[in-house]
Amino acid sequence: MKQIYQSVVQLLATGESIVLATIFHSSGSAPRAAGAKMIVRADGSIIGTIGGGRLEAETIELARSVQISRQSLIQPFDLTGTDAAGAGMICGGEGEILLGYLDASNAGNRQVYEGIVAAIDSAQKAWLITELTYRQENRQQRQQCLVTKDGTVVGNFQCEPAFMEKMKTGPAKISIHADAAEGWKFIVEPIRIIGVVYLFGAGHVSQQIAKLTDMVGFVTVVIDDRPVFANKERFPQSEVMVVDNYQCVPKLPINQDSYLVIVTRGHLHDGIVLEQALKTEACYIGMIGSRTKRDYLYKELQAKGVSAQSLQRVNSPIGINIDAETPEEIAVSIVAELIKVRAERERCLAQG
Repeated sequence: MKQIYQSVVQLLATGESIVLATIFHSSGSAPRAAGAKMIVRADGSIIGTIGGGRLEAETIELARSVQISRQSLIQPFDLTGTDAAGAGMICGGEGEILLGYLDASNAGNRQVYEGIVAAIDSAQKAWLITELTYRQENRQQRQQCLVTKDGTVVGNFQCEPAFMEKMKTGPAKISIHADAAEGWKFIVEPIRIIGVVYLFGAGHVSQQIAKLTDMVGFVTVVIDDRPVFANKERFPQSEVMVVDNYQCVPKLPINQDSYLVIVTRGHLHDGIVLEQALKTEACYIGMIGSRTKRDYLYKELQAKGVSAQSLQRVNSPIGINIDAETPEEIAVSIVAELIKVRAERERCLAQG
């Protein structure tokens, strides 16, 4: 996500006005979760994605009209199973997209997104507030501002003093959401190092993990080679990928904000994923299973040339030890460990 914000700053700095498409509400089998963003430039080229397929194509077309009118708009979408399948999904879903026009001649726009990049770089929490309703008929552009944790407001957001004070207190939710106060409607987007959890395996434990990772603000991607398990009915709030096999890790956009959770249906698949995972720069790698299974896989990998030092990156057995037994309890222990790692990483980044 940081790359999207950096691209916004760069394009505005060169005098190029853009349309920033943001999914701010989704349900069912929407191709991307709420918060997904895509830049649409005047020539129709894009940076980022909101899921491909019909949804993305129609958004690009709508962005052309937004560029001409210079007025943002909200577009609902409703995908059928056929349309979603074309975007790599199993079935359809619905939601809303904000196509926000960002005028390069408005210095405030660049200041807001520069503030976002700065907040991410310093691991400081902030909230991007985007107006959804107009309160002044003579204004063409939606208002937008960034509210930092200490109450500083970046950007120009004209509203009643009481409303601004509410924003300065910092919205409590950590996931993107629509809100309302005193007749105003707006989107609140938390700016933080959210992290992407890649769940390898779509079994019962993964199903419980995905519920919790969504609740605590991670973006979650579920990966499995079985469509009957990896589908939107079982993982309504996650992105879902059905792969031919688990030799897929190099194709994923894994970076230092990625958390790899290996919970496939057997040690053979776990070993395949783990060998690839160790070649990534993911900040977290965790693998489910007993110490006996772990040691067996480690021995196999070391025979292939994987160093013992490299294997020290792996959290296995995965999760905080709370004597968990059920899938729900195991999920709690795993997600607790993810939260701990994320908090430690944010603290280290904030300290420079």
